[in-house]
Amino acid sequence: MSQENYVNNLEGLIDYQAGAVVSKTLIKKETGTVTVFAFDKDQGLSEHTAPFDAMVNIIDGQAEITIDGSPMTVNAGEMVIMPANKPHALKAIEKFKMMLTMIKS
Repeated sequence: MSQENYVNNLEGLIDYQAGAVVSKTLIKKETGTVTVFAFDKDQGLSEHTAPFDAMVNIIDGQAEITIDGSPMTVNAGEMVIMPANKPHALKAIEKFKMMLTMIKS
C-alpha cells in the first residue's frame, strides 16, 4: 500500500528520544519537503537561514521559535511561517513535535 492511501496520526509518526532531536521525512520532492520532528526538552536547532519559505505546525508540546531576532512561543495546534532568507532558530520549552513543510519553488 502506498503512503498516500492511508490515514496517519501526526503525533504518532515519530517518537521522542531522550536528549535528542529526531526527524522523519514524509515527502521529498524537487519542489519541497515535509518532515516531522520530535525535540526533547531544551533541545533545538541553532540560528540558520534557508533560501525558501517554511511552515512549522506544532503537533505536540511547546516551542520557542525565533525569526529575525524576535522570539515567540508556539503551542500545539499553532503554526508559524518562517520566511526565506530570514534567520531563525527553534528551542523546546518542553518536549515538542512539529511538522515542517518547505516549499522550494
